[in-house]
Amino acid sequence: MGLRVGVIGATGLVGREMLTILAERGFPADEVLAIASRRSLGTEVTFGETVLKTHDIEQVDFSKLDLVLMAAGGEVAKTWAPKIADAGALVIDNSSAWRMDEGVPLVVPEVNPEAIDAAKAKRIIANPNCTTIEMVVALKPIQDEVGIKRVVAATYQSTSGAGQHAMDELWDQTKSIYVNEMLEPREFTKQIAFNVIPHIDVFQEDGATKEEWKMVVETQKILAADIAVTATCVRVPTFVGHGVAVNLELNDEMTAPQAKALLRESPGIMLVDKREDGGYITPVEAAGEFAVYVSRVRKDPTLTHGLSLWVCADNLRKGAALNAVQIAELALNRGLV
Repeated sequence: MGLRVGVIGATGLVGREMLTILAERGFPADEVLAIASRRSLGTEVTFGETVLKTHDIEQVDFSKLDLVLMAAGGEVAKTWAPKIADAGALVIDNSSAWRMDEGVPLVVPEVNPEAIDAAKAKRIIANPNCTTIEMVVALKPIQDEVGIKRVVAATYQSTSGAGQHAMDELWDQTKSIYVNEMLEPREFTKQIAFNVIPHIDVFQEDGATKEEWKMVVETQKILAADIAVTATCVRVPTFVGHGVAVNLELNDEMTAPQAKALLRESPGIMLVDKREDGGYITPVEAAGEFAVYVSRVRKDPTLTHGLSLWVCADNLRKGAALNAVQIAELALNRGLV
């Protein structure tokens, strides 16, 4: 018997991608319910070849669902995730609301699948931040092999990470520049077209942004608490696909050829690393794909045990919707739904 699945935030970028990936991967669902706020009631979205009309979240009987994927904001998740779990459904939430809750597992199936068993208590599982997901997938095999002491990350994050309106702003600003008509920023703090902005989410007291804080604490929760992490998160004028330049200080020696051989055989990773023009992956090429791509693997000569690498992934897929669906598949295999 197939499952009864709900997708909250079904009209947004990630919600639509969740529906697409559920269909693409043949997730065993007898019923799929598209759920959104009242203002989106009746909006049509697609699930494979089927057209679904969205339901008002306030009117849904969640006791009739087995699994709910949430792609709404943090406030919605804080309010609704416990209610849905109490009604009997397993919740997989893509927002930041539950990620650092001690009773909620933060899961990347290729990295820490065993953590999902902690969901038996609250019946809520958190999906990590988009850049954290792709980075820890790339770091997991290295951590297992020699251990990682320190991570320095610089991100190159696409506008889709800030939603459809942010993508529209990039498009509108780009067009306006060509006709010598400057548009004032709406979604971003500065011009995004032909520019980069070293500011994602709100600033913390220590000068880091919340996005940078997320990468630190989420990496430590998922991978290892004793890894030192620092990040600079930057919004760049691309539509889909995040890149991360990663520098690692390791606990023991690992050569670049050894790292490449290890990464080539690791789950979820596609190694594309030729030392020639175009012998690497960019966000444009990662868009629409499932894998985390790793390129530019090389020794860092400034450290006794150092490596540098370039990581790319589709932030709407592996960075959000795909990881959530993979968590659902893992939960099914472990008998949580």
